[in-house]
Parts: sequence; C-alpha cells; structure tokens
Amino acid sequence: SDPAAKALWESFMNLKQKEAVMEARRHLVEAASRENLPIKMSMGRVTPEQLSSYIQLFRNNLKALENHCGLLQLVLATVQTLKHPQTSKWDNFLAFERLLLQTIGESEMPSVLNQLLPMIKSSSERTKDDYACEDFFVLLIYIYSVVGEIKCGKELDTAEEEVKKALVKAICDEPEPSPLLQKIT
Repeated sequence: SDPAAKALWESFMNLKQKEAVMEARRHLVEAASRENLPIKMSMGRVTPEQLSSYIQLFRNNLKALENHCGLLQLVLATVQTLKHPQTSKWDNFLAFERLLLQTIGESEMPSVLNQLLPMIKSSSERTKDDYACEDFFVLLIYIYSVVGEIKCGKELDTAEEEVKKALVKAICDEPEPSPLLQKIT
C-alpha cells in the first residue's frame, strides 16, 4: 500500500539495473529526509554498502520503519541481490546474450551455434563462472525464438549436431542433475 514502494517496484520492472539501483537510492534518501534522519547524499555509483548504511538510519526509529516498511524491504532485497555471489555471472550471461543477438543480426545460425559450442562444458570442466546446462537451454530457446526463419542446410545440421552432442555429454556427466535436467532426460 506504500506509494513509494509501488513506484520503486515499477522502476525495478521497467528500468535498467543501474538506473533502478539509483532510483532505489533516491527513494531511500527522500524517505530519510521526510523522517528527518541524518542522511548524507553522495553522488556517483550506488553500492550495496551505501544502500545498507542508508537503511541503518531507519533502524532505531520505529515510526520511520513503519512508514517506509515496503520501501525498506525492496531496498534490502536490492542489497541482497547486488551482494549475491552469482551477480557477476548473471551480468556476464546478459552480456553474452546481447553478443549472440548481435551475431544473429550479422551472420547465419551455424556461426551463432559455433560460438556457443566451446562454452558448453561438463561439470568436471566447469568453473563457478561457467554456464550450466540450464543456462544453455535458456540461450538456445532465446536464440531460436528471435532468429525467425532459419535457412536449413548441411552447415546448420552439422552445427546443431555438435551442440546436441556437447549438451548430451554435459548432461550425462552431471553428478546431481537439477530437477529441470531430470525432467528433460
């Protein structure tokens, strides 16, 4: 029911990450100012630590906590998300998705699949920054859904076959397949 929280939620849904985090800081600063909390606005990049320090200002003021509960929950969720160990991996995944989209615009589907192929690794070869099988399914579904009409041919058949082989090997080598992989297999 908090209008500021609703507005911030809308920002999270519609803005890019950097803009949404800046919006979270702005809402937090406005709320602290309305409650006469001693907040020092800083410019530049918004960090999870900065947001946490702003949230701490509300800690000893029950009325301010009550008035801005929804906003504080959203900003705390933002802090947790930004501090999550997988955040950089997700950022890289989105960058790779954009790269694939660009490649689709410039070349044929086989070259896109060939770009994906060396990244498909078995669990024993993967590091924490490598993509899991589920990530490749997401990418493949995305690629095939945006590419439109695909020109069939020997080159495409070969590239698809290589991707299939790599995925099957990666799935079979999983020590504990996720529920999604279990359903697929």
